[in-house]
Amino acid sequence: MTLTELIIAIMSFAIAGILILLSIRSFLERGSLLNNAYIYATEKERKTMDKKPYYRQSAIVFSLLGAVFIVIGVSVILQNYMIELLEIPLILCIIIYAIISSVKIRKRTKK
Repeated sequence: MTLTELIIAIMSFAIAGILILLSIRSFLERGSLLNNAYIYATEKERKTMDKKPYYRQSAIVFSLLGAVFIVIGVSVILQNYMIELLEIPLILCIIIYAIISSVKIRKRTKK
């Protein structure tokens, strides 16, 4: 393993750790809400919106992104780049989950 590969692996695991910490904070509904629906909402909308589903959505997305970076780090350490193919279903899951959960949240709030 070269120094470059070691640095990439360390950075991948560090990013995964940060994403998992953000996920845990979001599951606990602590800290700022890192969700587009909240970020783009007006001050009036922010005060009246139910933040719980947005925290949950963000937490799940952050945990799946953390898993993606863990896969990257493991593939670099093991020097087996076929492992990186596991990223494809994880990223697809993130995209599908984000779309479906956004639609469900929007339906729930319009009632």
